[in-house]
This record gives sequence, structure tokens and C-alpha cells, in this order.
Amino acid sequence: MADPDLPRPELYGPYLRERRGAGLPVLFVHGNGVDHRSLLPLDAAVARAGGCERWYLDLPGFGRTATLPGAGELTHYANWLDNALRQLFGTQRFALVAHSMGALLAQEIADRLPGQVAGLALLAPVIYPQISMRNLPEHRIIVENEELMNGLESADRAAYSKQSVIRTEENWERFKCFVLPGLRAANLRAMARLTKNYELRPLPVQREHQQNFPVLAISGQQDHVVGYRDVLDLHRRYRRLTVEVITEAGHNLHIDQPVPVGHLIERWAKQITA
Repeated sequence: MADPDLPRPELYGPYLRERRGAGLPVLFVHGNGVDHRSLLPLDAAVARAGGCERWYLDLPGFGRTATLPGAGELTHYANWLDNALRQLFGTQRFALVAHSMGALLAQEIADRLPGQVAGLALLAPVIYPQISMRNLPEHRIIVENEELMNGLESADRAAYSKQSVIRTEENWERFKCFVLPGLRAANLRAMARLTKNYELRPLPVQREHQQNFPVLAISGQQDHVVGYRDVLDLHRRYRRLTVEVITEAGHNLHIDQPVPVGHLIERWAKQITA
């Protein structure tokens, strides 16, 4: 629950869902097909670091946020997020915690508003939107639980099977609580439009100028969606980049391995508030 003493989300925009704590604003940006709830498991780690105000929003077409008009290209999402950040924070400094597609948008925002960005934490970041450009491992299941999978409803089983690499009761409960609601709420037409126009030109990783703020990039070694090797290409852009690869973790690495991911996020949050 958001703090009842804080201003209502409507005062900032219909896309804002949660606002917690006080200090440097840290905006959480979710990935494609889910909503802000997918990143709530990271809240405690940032809170433990102290000095951070955590903001959660739903991107257009996800959660309860209306779809974008027109083609709904990735560039349009970047423009929308740019405008939302200007509305929320003005010229105030802020940091971004972002997952998957949200992490690509975060890289874009860092180039658009470099003087305001205090740091980036990128989880399973999209580096190259086109799948043909990605260096991907095979989809390999680390832990299988046939009894669990057979007991799920067909739609839930399909959603869980698509990305999961650790199939345990505990993992399923986290997925069901934080990921599945956003999958159910996503606008499939908006996702289809986005898929047709899933590109930024030039890509952030291909730009020449360097940024100098703390950047944490965390990948799952079994992430068959975006991979983990391409993250190393970010070294050309960020002088203070830390790359971590989590073993026995897939695309939803914070669901698969919440403890090590939480420790890394907490350490990064302490850096940006030091």
C-alpha cells in the first residue's frame, strides 16, 4: 500500500501506481508484457539502503495505463517515459531501476537527461531489440516439478513455462504474485504494435559518448530471452559499470534468485545516495 499521507497518484498522472519512502527518487520501469508489480520484489532492497523514494508506474498498454495512440512504436514509449519523468521530477535528480525492455528505455532516458540521472540498475536488460542480434543460450530448465506444472491451469502453465527455469512451489508463488497479474492485464494489441516497431535508432549501446554514474547490470545465466553476454557491450557507454551474472536464473532473475539480486540492488542504491 502507498503511504496515505502522500499525494494521490492522480496528481502526478494516471500511470503512477506506488510511491514509497523519502529521499532521492528511484523510478522502477517494468518490461514488456507485465506491469509495475513485477518489480515490487526489489522494493525492500532499495528501502534497506536508505535515502530513496521509490516510484512505480505502468507503461502504456500495461497494468491500468491506457495504450498509446497510433503505431505504438518503441520510440513513442521512450517519448512517453521522457514526458512522464519531466512531469514527475522536473529538473530534480533521479535514478532508474528497470527490467528487460524497461532497461532499454532507461538507457535511452539516461542519454536524453544525463544531468539528472544519478544511476541505473538494469535487470536482464535489452541491449539489442532485434532477436537476431542477441547472443542467446538455450532455454534450459534448472529445476523441474512436474506435479506443480500439471496442477496449474493451462493458461497459467503456458505463461510460467515460457520464461521459468526454476519450477518450484516457492518460485511459482512469487511468479503468481508479482508477474502473472501484469501478464493478465496487458493489452495484447498494444504489444503486437510494439513488436512491429521494436527499435531505437541509434541504439543506446551504439552511441559514442560515455556516461559517468553508477550503472549496475544484472543478468541471468539461463536467460534465453535477452541473454547475458551482450551486457558486456555496455562497457563502451558507462565508465562506472558493474556487470553481474547470476547462476541458476533466467529472464525473471529477481524471481528466481531474490536474495543475491537483492544484495546487489541494495549495494547499488547505497552508491547513488552516498
